[in-house]
Amino acid sequence: MRLTTKGRFAVTAMIDLALRQGSGPVTLAAISQRQQISLSYLEQLFGKLRRHQLVESTRGPGGGYTLARKAKDITVADIIVSVDEPIDATHCAGKENCHGTGQRCMTHDLWTMLNQRMVEFLDSVDLQKLVDEQIAKGVYIEDRGPAKRAISSAPVVKPIRVNAPNSVFALGGAFAKT
Repeated sequence: MRLTTKGRFAVTAMIDLALRQGSGPVTLAAISQRQQISLSYLEQLFGKLRRHQLVESTRGPGGGYTLARKAKDITVADIIVSVDEPIDATHCAGKENCHGTGQRCMTHDLWTMLNQRMVEFLDSVDLQKLVDEQIAKGVYIEDRGPAKRAISSAPVVKPIRVNAPNSVFALGGAFAKT
């Protein structure tokens, strides 16, 4: 069994989202930047997560994604299954047609049991546990509260007061006083 990037990225993005849940909606652009995951790939994954009711989206300024349920009510298995990630170690995808002959291979039952154990394990790990582990490791989350939109993203520059003559006449007057 091999977990592809689809499942890994989905779990990673959901941990990132859950870590910042208290600050309001989280943008995919922010997750993309922090986790180094393509924005277009995240959009595809979050479309599937939203259809499976694991996340909710908010449109407009200050919008983004939030968890649709509490983190303790979302399991890793929920996330992986929602993005269409197969959890299957058998060669035949569980169809019992391992060699194309209509018969099971000698290790079919072994791989089927492994599949069951993997699903049980992934179903036993909830998102809150993963979030708590990240916090215990010292992951820093800036607590900014709900996002506030400004008119301009450019920094406010205060004018500089220069105590110098502003014309030729004032310059001449400044030299005349000395």
